[in-house]
Amino acid sequence: MSEFLTIGEPLVVFAAQELDTPLADATQFHKFLAGAELNVAVGVSRLGHSSQYVTQVGQDPFGEFIINAIQANKIATDNITTTPKAWTGYQLKEKVSSGDPNTFYFRKNSAAAQLTATAIDNIDFTGIKHIHLSGIFPALSSSSRAAFQRLITKAHELQITTTFDPNLRPALWASEAEMVATINDFAGQADIVMPGINEGQILLGSTDPNVIADFYLAKGAKLVIVKVGAKGVFAKTKTRSYFVPGFKVANVVDTVGAGDGFAVGFITARLEGLSIEAALQRGNAIGALAVQHPGDNDGYPTADKLQHFLTQSTLTKVAE
Repeated sequence: MSEFLTIGEPLVVFAAQELDTPLADATQFHKFLAGAELNVAVGVSRLGHSSQYVTQVGQDPFGEFIINAIQANKIATDNITTTPKAWTGYQLKEKVSSGDPNTFYFRKNSAAAQLTATAIDNIDFTGIKHIHLSGIFPALSSSSRAAFQRLITKAHELQITTTFDPNLRPALWASEAEMVATINDFAGQADIVMPGINEGQILLGSTDPNVIADFYLAKGAKLVIVKVGAKGVFAKTKTRSYFVPGFKVANVVDTVGAGDGFAVGFITARLEGLSIEAALQRGNAIGALAVQHPGDNDGYPTADKLQHFLTQSTLTKVAE
C-alpha cells in the first residue's frame, strides 16, 4: 500500500564526464537512473513516504538496471511490467559549467510508450492520497496518452489529489500546436498545476505569473503554482495568492531535476498536513538542493538533510 503514485517513462542516462565537451566528442560517461516522474517518486520515497511507480520497460539490461534501481530507492514495482517487444529508452547528457546541458534521446517506440490504458485498471489504489503527473508521458504515443487519461479519470472517481507539471518536451510532439492543446487540456483536469514561467510563454503567450495562474484556474485547477526560477514561486487559488522566495545557492552544478525537486517538496509537505505556504517553501528548498548536484535526483534530501538545509540557508532577497 502506497501514499503516492506516479506514471512515466524511466530512462537510463549516460552523462558525459568531460566538462563542456560536445556529446559527439565525449568518451567517458556515467550511467544513472532518470525520468521526470521517477525523480519525484525517488524524492518522495527518500523523505519517508511510500511511493508507487507505473511504467513498462523492455526485457533488456537497461530495464533490469531500472527495476533494480527503483527497488533500491524503496519504490514499489507492483505496476511495472516488462515486454520483449520494445527496448527501454535511454539518453545522453552533456556536462556543462553553466546553463542547461544538451541532451539526446533514444526513446521512440520505447517499451514505456507502448503501455496501454488497461495497465491502469490493474492498479490497486488503496491508500493512495496523491498522484503526480507530467506532460512527458502523454507525449510518447497515443497509447501512453490513453493510459494517462485513464489515470486522471480514475483519480477523479476516487477523489485523489493530482498535481500536473507541464514538463514541456517539444521534440516528443508532432507539432507545437498539438503539444499546447493537449497539455492545456490535461492541466485543466488536474487539481494543482505547476508550470514554469517560460512554459507560460509557450502554453498561453505570457510570462506574467498572475496571468498564467488565472488561465489555469479558469480551466478548472484549484491551485496554480508558477515557478519563477531562482526568485521562487508564485501561487494562486480562487481566493488567495502567495509569493515564496527561493533560497540562495552559491554554486549551480546542474539545473536538471530542480522542477521535479520542487514537486517532491510540495507534495510531501501536503501529505504531512503542512500549509500551502510551508509546502511551497519546502519545494523551493529541494529545488535549491537539486541544482547543487550533477545527477537528476542526487541532491534530493532525506528528512534530516532537508531540516539541516532549512536551518542553515537564507532566502533570496527579491521583491514579489
